[in-house]
Amino acid sequence: ASYRQKALTCHPDKNPDNPKAAELFHQLSQALEVLTDAAARAAYDKICAAKKQAEERNRKLDDKRKKIKLDLETRERQAEAQSQEEVKISRTLEEEIARLREEGSRQLQEEQRLIREQIQREREAQQQQTSNVTPKLKLKWKCKKDDETNGGYSQDTLSRLLQKYGDVLNVIVSSKKKGSAVVEFATVRAADLAFKNESGLHENPLKISWLEGQPEAAEQVSQTGQFTSSQGSLSSERDYESVVLMRMRQAAERQRLIEEMQREDEEEAANS
Repeated sequence: ASYRQKALTCHPDKNPDNPKAAELFHQLSQALEVLTDAAARAAYDKICAAKKQAEERNRKLDDKRKKIKLDLETRERQAEAQSQEEVKISRTLEEEIARLREEGSRQLQEEQRLIREQIQREREAQQQQTSNVTPKLKLKWKCKKDDETNGGYSQDTLSRLLQKYGDVLNVIVSSKKKGSAVVEFATVRAADLAFKNESGLHENPLKISWLEGQPEAAEQVSQTGQFTSSQGSLSSERDYESVVLMRMRQAAERQRLIEEMQREDEEEAANS
């Protein structure tokens, strides 16, 4: 019945204006022969089944290819992200190493500076103990005989000016000779700094000279930080007996300075 209905619609007599009607009718007749013939029908079914299997295989192959492609792209993205993370970690490690090196260098320089200062203090202490002479500077400035302000300088003024360089043990301002004083320092370093840097009041500058304890040419301490063990251990403590003896020497030295200045004043007065 299906063949008959289709044949009526495709027959050339029914479609005189359609040039393909004869070809369609011929194909329909061939299809009828295949369907009505068992062997031809089996061959046709086999061809259709093979075609469907081929399409299924191609579909599965396409799905597998798509999956492989997606997996490959995913792995590539993961590898790229991991590479970027490794670069970031490597850069962070390099920056941290550089920071630690710089910090270690600063700490080493600070330690070397402290060691040099300690060596200098020990050397000065040894020089003082050896010579038993504390460093002293002689100060002079312009002052008229009838100037009650002594040119703007007093014991307190001189102490204030010089204490920034180190401990000042004594400041003796001459009572007879105007514009003159002697200053005794606790360390050679403090006296040397004052000698090299202090200028006094702007309106009445000081003229500073060494009186006693002038240091010899100081040995340059190596800046490379290489200190040999021959420097010996650095001691920072003094026992009670050493402190007492030092105070006694300071008191005797102060008295000697006063007597010496009085003697100089008397000699100058006699000569004048």
